[in-house]
Amino acid sequence: MRLLHLGNVMMDLVLAVPALPERGGDVLATDTRSAPGGGFNVMTAAARQGLPVTYAGAHGSGPFGDRARAALRDEGIDVLLAPRTERDTGFVVCLVDAEGERTFVTSPGAEATLTLDDLIELWPTAGDLVYLSGYSLLYEANRAALTAWVPRLDPAVTVIVDPGPLVRDIPSDALELLMARADWWSCNAREAALLTGIDDPSAAAHAVRSRLKRGSALVRTGSDGCFLHHGGTLDAIPGFAVRAVDLNGAGDAHTGVFMAGLARGLAPAAAARRANAAAALAVTESGPATAPGADALDAFLRQARPAPG
Repeated sequence: MRLLHLGNVMMDLVLAVPALPERGGDVLATDTRSAPGGGFNVMTAAARQGLPVTYAGAHGSGPFGDRARAALRDEGIDVLLAPRTERDTGFVVCLVDAEGERTFVTSPGAEATLTLDDLIELWPTAGDLVYLSGYSLLYEANRAALTAWVPRLDPAVTVIVDPGPLVRDIPSDALELLMARADWWSCNAREAALLTGIDDPSAAAHAVRSRLKRGSALVRTGSDGCFLHHGGTLDAIPGFAVRAVDLNGAGDAHTGVFMAGLARGLAPAAAARRANAAAALAVTESGPATAPGADALDAFLRQARPAPG
């Protein structure tokens, strides 16, 4: 059993700011860091739980690509494809304000050049998990490759889709194809609202599930936890009270740990509770890839209490 990640690894340029500047204005950053991000955070979260992970996306030649591959190796994550020689990996500027909220600007690079030839000999088998990101569907090359490849998947392969914050920009035919194939649709409350037009996250989770042909829906609600619509039942899985330092990467930690829990054979509700705890731990540290290891997460769960409802 393994996780095949078909999303995008990029470099995060993270700037801490007291507040976002007004239009046409400026603001001095109080801290600046750079680190691999995007799909790297999801894969790291899963790998730290002991799930074998392979990155099957594209990546570039240059300083950003070199750093990304080194970081993947350090986390024990396999890299399937050779680097693209014509361009570097892209980057994301992330502004983190005083309340820990994140605002992003993305500059695509080699990760936006996936082709069907890259995937033609990639055959996941029963028990494998395939992760797909909505960001990939925004790139013409990746979208063409994935929409041709996904229908060929064995029905026994578990497909997890995270549509991302630009869900409304995904072409409708590609979006519907993934909604038809997804076994799990994992998103936050804002993304669920954008997809369904429903602000209430529990009702949005129900609406998302109604649009899936075979899958279940998970809607993250920050410190409150998440809603899980599975097997015809909608459950609220409570979160955990912590002092948040940096919200960057919390959703990625949640998704990676949730997938690892499913791979271990946990019931979806148990995997979601474990994912809630991982997201809570992740926001207590600065940086995008702050998902805990399995031992730290187990220790937290032994003594933690759910956040008050």
